[in-house]
Amino acid sequence: MSRRDGAAGRRRAGAELEVGGYARLDRDRPRRVGVPEVVLGEGKTVEHLLGILRNLHAQGGGALISRPTPTQRRALERARVEGLPLRSLAGGRLVRLEGPLGVRYRPGTAAIVTAGTSDVPIAEEARELLRALGIRVVHEHDVGVAGLHRLLAAIRRIERSRPEIYLVFAGREGALPTVVAGLVRAPVVGVPTSTGYGRGGRGEAALNAMLQSCAPLAVVNIDAAVPAALFAAQQFVEREGPARSRRDGREGGRSAPRRR
Repeated sequence: MSRRDGAAGRRRAGAELEVGGYARLDRDRPRRVGVPEVVLGEGKTVEHLLGILRNLHAQGGGALISRPTPTQRRALERARVEGLPLRSLAGGRLVRLEGPLGVRYRPGTAAIVTAGTSDVPIAEEARELLRALGIRVVHEHDVGVAGLHRLLAAIRRIERSRPEIYLVFAGREGALPTVVAGLVRAPVVGVPTSTGYGRGGRGEAALNAMLQSCAPLAVVNIDAAVPAALFAAQQFVEREGPARSRRDGREGGRSAPRRR
């Protein structure tokens, strides 16, 4: 076995943290894909969630917990009082277990835009997740297509910060992400939210509209603020040993041939 194979095997051996036979935590994810594993609260028992967090804390690691239920939030608050270093974010929709998340990000700015005030709670999940990762976020709220004059002024304010990616949240007819994608140079991710009612309500019409965008637009699922934020975070990963560009006289790690 080569030295490289041996190192890879050791990495794999320590890549999982098994908890009580009910969870296998992907500790290698930050190195592999550039974002930490986020623990989903929904669907887990209180005992399982607390078991995961206590094991992570005992190993010296941090974590992000998305969408804890009211029962889980009460249990997490009791655990915090008892000494587990937890911090509630985004009105309780996100919880941070203090400790390293295993990935570093370069300086940069992401932008968050919401069509209406009703979209703000979902957008806050993304904003607080990005901020927990150390990424600067600028935002503008309630600038939907019902008043385009608001949007144009908001885009001018945001563009002063030179964001490298936009996350745009909209429910109802879901038109805002397409409009933004037609106005800015940075990539835009559309996040349909479950606002709206009647036919096509609960985000269905918004999702379909974004999927039919005629402007370049990436789209995530309804209310999928966490996947959108993790996708945005990947744009800011601090790469190890980046290859030099052609301008530096190198291409793909090899020296470019000298001209004679």
